[in-house]
Amino acid sequence: MTDADLDPVIHAQSRLRVVATLAALRTGDRIAFPRLQELLDMTAGNLSTHLRKLEDAEYVLVTKTHEGRKPATYIELTPRGRFAFENYSAALTALLRGSS
Repeated sequence: MTDADLDPVIHAQSRLRVVATLAALRTGDRIAFPRLQELLDMTAGNLSTHLRKLEDAEYVLVTKTHEGRKPATYIELTPRGRFAFENYSAALTALLRGSS
């Protein structure tokens, strides 16, 4: 097992933090963009950039809606994203243990 076996979409530090945070939610739960931004201590632009890459890989679902007249954005981990994170976690554990 090498670091080449780790999913490059998730492996970037900021995206790993995003996916790990979303994976801590129950399946089907979602989080508001400002709350995720606060938890990760990221700028809106930086978080948006990483979410776009995760969305392109179909690892997250970004839902834009309105609450009254105010726009609201919610993020959730897709089943594909949860599966990818589980595989990433297993590969990283194996790499750290030195097994193949």
